[in-house]
Amino acid sequence: MDANSRPISSAQTGPHEKLLALVERHARHPFQRPIADYNRVAFEQAMVAWGGRQPLVLDAGCGVGRSTIRLAHRHRDCFVLGVDQSADRLGRGKDDEAPADNYALVRADLVDFWRLLRQHGVTLAHHYLLYPNPWPKIGQLSRRWQGHPVLPELLALGGRLECRSNWRLYVEELALAVGHLTGCAMAVERCDAGEALTPFERKYRDSGQTLWRGVADLASARRVDAGKPHS
Repeated sequence: MDANSRPISSAQTGPHEKLLALVERHARHPFQRPIADYNRVAFEQAMVAWGGRQPLVLDAGCGVGRSTIRLAHRHRDCFVLGVDQSADRLGRGKDDEAPADNYALVRADLVDFWRLLRQHGVTLAHHYLLYPNPWPKIGQLSRRWQGHPVLPELLALGGRLECRSNWRLYVEELALAVGHLTGCAMAVERCDAGEALTPFERKYRDSGQTLWRGVADLASARRVDAGKPHS
């Protein structure tokens, strides 16, 4: 990727005023969309690849999967699942990455995959949300993960959650939602991307953009149950 990425532009200048009301509504009302059969098959295959013998790391929205391989080297004692909905992205060349034997790439819809993990009682050691689509227009809040009905399921998987973005507001909103639902603080800080995990991270970095990350340890979170109010 060339270093010509434009910074995110948005009329929104602070966390969305409707964020916490939306988060609370999603916490009270479980997400009921039926899970697609192909996602169930993908989940079963992913569980076989993992085998349950190592702590599990999820690279959510892994794109071409370079970040998954790099995370596999970072977490040698874990098994890393990279999940993306695009077969085209997952199939792109990664031959220049150092080989690793503790990862698998899975084509699935993340919304269904997160819910299947939760339904089967799977917990995560580490959970990465690396440069999700920011959906920066004010009216697009519900498209961001912090505004999506699946957020309670996502957070209930536990582990060390790390989100990276080139839009600070995205991480700040996620931090507010995490704190509201779990009681856990998410630290928001500049991200040193000396060794970029994803092609997008490298592109944003080389374009001179400031990168941000939020990190929360959900191991001490209060239980997140959809259908119950949160205080």
